[in-house]
Amino acid sequence: MWPFVKPYWFRALLGLALALPVGALDATVAMFMKYYTDDVLVAKDAAFAAFIPLLIIVFVLVQSVLTYVVKYLNSWVGNKITLDVRKKLFRKLLSMHSGYFDTTDSGYIMMRYNGDADTACNGLINNLRMIVTRVFSTITLIFVLFYNSWQLTLIAVGAFSAAGALIFIVRRKLEELVRNTVVINSIAMRAYNEMFNGNRTVAAYNLQDDQEKRFDRLMDDVFSLNMGMVKHTGWLSPVMHFIVSLGLALVFWQSSSMIVNGTITSGNFTSFVAALLMLYTPVKTMGDNYVDIKKAFLAIDRIFEIFALKTEISDKPGAVTLTGLRQDIRFNHVSFAYKPGTYVLKDINLTVPVGKTIALVGNSGGGKSTIVNLIPRFYSVSKGSITIDGVNIEDFTLKSLRDHIAVVFQDNFLFTGTIRDNILIGRPGATEKDLQEAVKNAHLDDFLRTLKNGLDTELGERGLTLSGGQRQRVAIARAFIRQAPIVILDEATSALDNKSEAIVQKALDNLMKNRTVFVIAHRLSTVINADKIVVLNEGQIVEEGTHEELLAIPNGAYASLYNAQFKKKAK
Repeated sequence: MWPFVKPYWFRALLGLALALPVGALDATVAMFMKYYTDDVLVAKDAAFAAFIPLLIIVFVLVQSVLTYVVKYLNSWVGNKITLDVRKKLFRKLLSMHSGYFDTTDSGYIMMRYNGDADTACNGLINNLRMIVTRVFSTITLIFVLFYNSWQLTLIAVGAFSAAGALIFIVRRKLEELVRNTVVINSIAMRAYNEMFNGNRTVAAYNLQDDQEKRFDRLMDDVFSLNMGMVKHTGWLSPVMHFIVSLGLALVFWQSSSMIVNGTITSGNFTSFVAALLMLYTPVKTMGDNYVDIKKAFLAIDRIFEIFALKTEISDKPGAVTLTGLRQDIRFNHVSFAYKPGTYVLKDINLTVPVGKTIALVGNSGGGKSTIVNLIPRFYSVSKGSITIDGVNIEDFTLKSLRDHIAVVFQDNFLFTGTIRDNILIGRPGATEKDLQEAVKNAHLDDFLRTLKNGLDTELGERGLTLSGGQRQRVAIARAFIRQAPIVILDEATSALDNKSEAIVQKALDNLMKNRTVFVIAHRLSTVINADKIVVLNEGQIVEEGTHEELLAIPNGAYASLYNAQFKKKAK
């Protein structure tokens, strides 16, 4: 954790240094009890009687002020470190490849990337402050104990040591329970996330009872884990309390004979008992503190496991900047598998000249989306290569490659913010003229005129306040303003009704002008004018050509798809 602590090391060190006198002042109060008893209660020294309480008040006041300062400094440092860890975790999340998100659920990400940071940093700093205070308090209090009676001290320290040794019994079981708790809590977070995103499906299919039963089972598992934690660690503090109490009993038994024999004075005994009781409080709660500290260290382990993850998609050493598309994009014997050995693309060879439109059609699961996902390197090819102007796309920097590509998905994600913000994501810093041109070409202007705040209208989460066609046009405007030479349209109109599709198609036609375009479409009427249509089946290219050329193939795959769609329409 040192790289995160280093920027704030002075405040962190100051906070811990000030925790030392906070702990030491406990011993000062205990020490004064000896002189108060011997000189005031026994010797009846009136002057001393007024002096000692005043000193105790001063020392306790100083301790209170220092306690506040220490807590403030440690909270400041803890929150700063938590902030930095969260920022680095979020940067790590941003760098992860698409395959990581395919195999990692949202609840796990929320727990590991957000919850662990707070547990690790604030939990560790706060407990470290408490440990330093209590350790130094313990050391000074033990000194007071020895000062008053070494015989009684050996009895007390022996009892405390036996109590502390119990921690090692629960250590391994605690690690297992904490890890299981993280897993089950991430599943609970996922359940909330699924309910939020799938609320309409739940309502439409009357899944309330089913979801409630699933969540009840999950909460039963959480309860079992929590009770397991109590079962295996909850006994720690009570047992430590019992052992320490036995030590106290032995101390009182031994001290009785020592006072009678004159081995110690009443003041020694009073000071000893005061120090012992002050020492007793932190020791009896040591078990609970250990559980919190162990959680913090396990959270740190999980955080650094994430930092150690390697993304499968990154820049090669010496990667060059892509400066434009001048000739063509080529797929050279490309094969791809999401899982090793199970290929969804098999030996794809395809040449797309600059400025041409290529349509990818075929049955669902044929590999159309996979092909276009390989171009911006959402995934890396398993075999073969994809080149731009003869250069392997893996030799370009990711940023420069993706700067040259605009993508319009079937379900485009809109971020919380204004319509303006969501369009400018395509090219931050674009001029107002560019923005207005993008709006016009995306056929958004008529819609914006119906809104009171126009482009500055706030969107709800994921833009769900807009219709499907409106969201698509915002996404097209985003792609327009990017001014990228390569455009990917991944079933951009398949989820729209006929009226919305007609408007969106006009916007797409504007977007496709003078660009190299990859179109995926189920509705073949939208790709009839493509320069080349590529038919995919089970990950292989089975036909390619223009609309007329493919229709002319007897019993061809494209002709079968086309006839099936238009016969259905004719009916």
